[in-house]
Amino acid sequence: MVVVSHATGIAVRKARDRGIAIVGVNHINTSSGALGYYARLIAQAGLVGFVFAEASEMVAPEGSHERVLGTNPLAIGMPSDGGPLVLDLATSAMAYYGVIEARTAGRRLPDGAAFDKDRKPTTDPGDVIDGGALRTFDGGPKSSGLSLMVQALAGPLVGAAFAGIGDMAANAAGHLIMAFDPDLLGGRDALKSNVARLVTRVKGAKRLPGVDEILVPGERGDRATRRALAADEVEIEDNLYRELLAASREAPR
Repeated sequence: MVVVSHATGIAVRKARDRGIAIVGVNHINTSSGALGYYARLIAQAGLVGFVFAEASEMVAPEGSHERVLGTNPLAIGMPSDGGPLVLDLATSAMAYYGVIEARTAGRRLPDGAAFDKDRKPTTDPGDVIDGGALRTFDGGPKSSGLSLMVQALAGPLVGAAFAGIGDMAANAAGHLIMAFDPDLLGGRDALKSNVARLVTRVKGAKRLPGVDEILVPGERGDRATRRALAADEVEIEDNLYRELLAASREAPR
C-alpha cells in the first residue's frame, strides 16, 4: 500500500505539471488494497485516473480450469461536480478476499464462480483455496480477455513477474497507474459538470420492477464509508473478529 500510494502521488504531481503521467511499479510483496482508493485520489485532484494491478495466479481463463491469471483488478476515477465517479472491479468472479471472507463466515460462493482442484464446479470457498480456481466475472471471452490485458499492463509492461515468468509466489507483482489532466481535451470544469449530468441521467433512468434505486459505481461503498465514519467504527464479520482477537492475544508484546 505504501508503494502504490507513493506511485499515485508521483502520477498526480507529474500529470499536473506535464498534463499526463504513467507510473509503473514492480515486485510489490504486499496487497495494495482496493484500487478504487488510488483512483479516487487522482480524481479528487481533478484528474482522470486509471489503475491496474496483477495478482498471483488464482483465476482460470475461458476454456480452462487451471490457475493462470490473477484476480487482476482495475479502477477508473473521474472528477465530477457531484464527487469522484470511481469504478473498482476485479476481473475475476469475485475478489480473492471475498473467498477468504466466505470461508471465515461459513458462506458458499455464487454458482458458476469457481472450480475445485479436480476441475469440477464448486461453491465451497475451501475448494478454491485448496488448489481450485476462480473463473472470470462472466466466465466468457470478454472478461477473460480483459483479465489478460490487465495482467499484461501490470506485469510485462512494468517489468513485474507474471504467469510463468518471475516469482509470483513471492508476490512480485506489478501495478500501472496513469493520470491525465482533462484540460488536455475538453477542459476540467466542463468534464466535471458533464460527468455529474451523466450520473444524474443514469440514476434517473426508468427502473425495472422491484428496483428501488439505480446505483452508479462506488456509490454503495461511499455510503458504507460515510456510515462507518459517522459511527466511528467498522463492522466486520463475527468469525473474523474472533480470529483477530485471538491473534492479538498470541502476538509478542
